[in-house]
Amino acid sequence: MVDLLNSNYIIDGVQMPLSPARMLRECSVQVPLEPDGDPETLSDEALDPAPGGPFPDQAPEQLFPEKRQALPLPFAGPFTAAKVAQALLDAIWQAGHFRLQDLMLKADWKWNSRAIGLSAAFYHSVESACEYIDALGVKISRYTLSGGTPAVNFKASTVADDQVPEDLLEELPAESPHISRRRKIPATLAPEASDWLLYIPFDPCDFRLGGSTLAETTGESPATAPDVADADYFMDCYEVVRELVEDGIVKAGVTVADGGLLTALRGMAGGETGAEVCISDICRSYGNESPLRVLFGEVPGVVIQIADIDYDYVDAELILEDVVYFPIGHPVPGRGGVVLSEKIEIPQILESLLNTLEGED
Repeated sequence: MVDLLNSNYIIDGVQMPLSPARMLRECSVQVPLEPDGDPETLSDEALDPAPGGPFPDQAPEQLFPEKRQALPLPFAGPFTAAKVAQALLDAIWQAGHFRLQDLMLKADWKWNSRAIGLSAAFYHSVESACEYIDALGVKISRYTLSGGTPAVNFKASTVADDQVPEDLLEELPAESPHISRRRKIPATLAPEASDWLLYIPFDPCDFRLGGSTLAETTGESPATAPDVADADYFMDCYEVVRELVEDGIVKAGVTVADGGLLTALRGMAGGETGAEVCISDICRSYGNESPLRVLFGEVPGVVIQIADIDYDYVDAELILEDVVYFPIGHPVPGRGGVVLSEKIEIPQILESLLNTLEGED
């Protein structure tokens, strides 16, 4: 069996400087077992995106699969960085008391090396995870690697979560960093029409569809994925949003991750209260970006609901940290689902898809 962790790698004819195990060792508190004997050498080639196929004849609802079916191997690096961000963002909604620097990540890779490109994709996945985690100033508390279809997942915790029994976590002193198993705020909208919905991307990278759930669902293959790499900006965003959550300013919130902004909004508006949303300001701010990329590009971020009376306070807090945000709409009590204003409707998005993906750079 190939030792993916401890092997030396040659990718596209270039000797890689560190093994995956060495990279993980430098950003992890876990003490790895030393391998027996000399490490072997793996020679592999990086995978390129496959040519896109014809657009399938499908109903709009099928653009929102329940979950991603496969890890996009040509984009293993950026996809893994986005997964790190997602795990940290999923924790931001939980009750308890913590800041980003209090968090640790449990990492779980499932992988095999039975085809060309799989070993290289694993290397780039670990490399991207370690570089981003190190830049964020957090640590990996534990990592595992098992065989199977390629997949990677992260879960955020604090030291207390690992050392204190679950039934005693709630009894910790208020100032002790810990994450509760329950959410501080709901993930569904409160029925208040005057409230605001704010979208906050946690990375300033461009919206791209490479490796996205949309690309997987449609069979298309855009050439680039979002380059999630600005750890300093992520930390600034995290600090201010976490404080707003702990202080009770945020009434509801969801993570923008797999499926992009529209998928997150649909989940938030899945109850008896829907949302009316406009993304024109986002498109203009990103240089007249296409609505399709804004709605389905998987740039890590959040959507929060705040009361109208708190808008000026939240605006000041976000500006103070140089965090860019977009007021995108309001809840619609009594009617679930998402309505996109300015005639950006789902059927038109599908038409746009035919004209946009071919030119993806």
